[in-house]
Amino acid sequence: MTIVSIILTLLIIVGLVIPMGNYMASVFSDNTTKLDKLFHPVEKWIYKLGGIKNNNQNWKQYALSMLTANAFMILLVYLIFRMQGHLPLNPGNIAGMSPDLAFNTAISFMTNTNLQHYSGESGLSLLSQLIAIVYMMFVAPATALAVAIAFIKGLAGKNIGNFFIDFTKSITRILLPIAFVTSFLFIALGVPQTFETTTEATTLEGAEQVIATGPIGSFLSIKELGNNGGGYVGVNSAHPFENPNAISNIMQIILMFLLPASIPITYGRLVGNKKQGKVLLISMSLIFLVFLSTSLYQEYQGNPALTALGISAENGSMEGKEVRLGIAQSVFYAITTTATETGAVNTMHDTLTPISGMLSLANMLLNTVFGGVGSGFINIMMYVLIAVFISGLMVGRTPEFLGKKIEGKEMKLIAITMLISPCLILVGSALALFTPLGSEGISNPSFHGLTQVLYEFTSSVNNNGSGFEGLGDATPFWNISTGIAMFIGRYFPLITMLAVSGSLAAKNIVPETAGTFKTDTSLFGGLFIGTVFIVGALTFFPVLVLGPIAEFLTW
Repeated sequence: MTIVSIILTLLIIVGLVIPMGNYMASVFSDNTTKLDKLFHPVEKWIYKLGGIKNNNQNWKQYALSMLTANAFMILLVYLIFRMQGHLPLNPGNIAGMSPDLAFNTAISFMTNTNLQHYSGESGLSLLSQLIAIVYMMFVAPATALAVAIAFIKGLAGKNIGNFFIDFTKSITRILLPIAFVTSFLFIALGVPQTFETTTEATTLEGAEQVIATGPIGSFLSIKELGNNGGGYVGVNSAHPFENPNAISNIMQIILMFLLPASIPITYGRLVGNKKQGKVLLISMSLIFLVFLSTSLYQEYQGNPALTALGISAENGSMEGKEVRLGIAQSVFYAITTTATETGAVNTMHDTLTPISGMLSLANMLLNTVFGGVGSGFINIMMYVLIAVFISGLMVGRTPEFLGKKIEGKEMKLIAITMLISPCLILVGSALALFTPLGSEGISNPSFHGLTQVLYEFTSSVNNNGSGFEGLGDATPFWNISTGIAMFIGRYFPLITMLAVSGSLAAKNIVPETAGTFKTDTSLFGGLFIGTVFIVGALTFFPVLVLGPIAEFLTW
């Protein structure tokens, strides 16, 4: 039955991505649509209030607008976190965050990472949850989606538009309407929605218990839809208030997939090649299915050490998993949340078997198995352009993509972009393992401890936010180091790939010939998958051997 539920969930997602992708294409098209009558009056008022003019920007202006707006918002929420002890809507009298924790949290949520070095219900006031956290859960994915659309338009040779207009449309026409509707669905399933931050209850044994509550229903919908992942409560979606039953669990998985899996369809519509978008969607889906099936198989094998003690494989694999949901739904959630760079968890990833933990880690390292809203698709297109370049070299032709030649300037930018993530992850992990400030936080010795550190930096750099747990990361070292990693890992690729798009947009279209390599075929899909694993996976293979693979071999 559990496997059937996974198959049905995937079929629902398949049925949603094409209409959702077509809808997003209509939102960001330059043509007048029926949607304008509904949304334009509100957007017109926002544009007037913000002094936004409907003018087209070049890629430099677009990138500067994005970076400036995000930097201002980071500063704004940083001040809220620091001063929350003196601000209203703080019934728990929670003190302001320390400078390093406020720095980490502000960057974390603005970069769509949602790495939490605090416990949700006890680390933030109600005002901070509503005004800062939920606010960033909308503006962070809207930022990445706007940049992704500009990137796609540049590849298609169109005007990339205005950042503030794309940013506004991402919220008003996509994120806000869907989050509003799904909030009511979650509330109907039993997720609390109240301004009361605590509820007192008497247990069956007669003890008094204080239970954290709050406006969790509205928080939960944008948490999953925007690939944010941060939890209102510390244990995230393992808590019955954030994930009351199997239906809410499936809804969360669907929301995590909805936008990242739909963007390839949007891309196909905007560049005028629907088949190419479908090839990318199928390619990513195949990688996801291989990772999911392998992880499920490994978890059902259990822990050999526990099996030797007479504990069944299934019972041995239940450590750290939610009993209400079981192994299959826990593993499905873990692979989904890391594939979509959401970071929400309904099980502790630290307790996954070594291979399952490695596959969740690999999802983040590759950042191409769908990836987060917007930013994941830009990373996918980086590998697409690498695949096109390699194929051109193999046949002795200047590589072409969408009628534009890919030359030295573009490949230099792509090479730098490709190297930034490994450098941040591997250098950061090495520094943490080398210094007492980092190594003192490791709770498990040997191979598993190395994986804890690697997972933390990977989750930070690639904007996932989930934790392997067991790592004592609420320290100035981890707050500052991962904060810097999150900032660079987020904005550097967005800007450099936007520059690639701007460079290609300025080139003349090369007429297609019999020798032009087709990028909308199954052959190219296979080449794309091969490029992801050869270029991406091999970069991290040595450190994976030292961590999860070595742990698996020594079980």
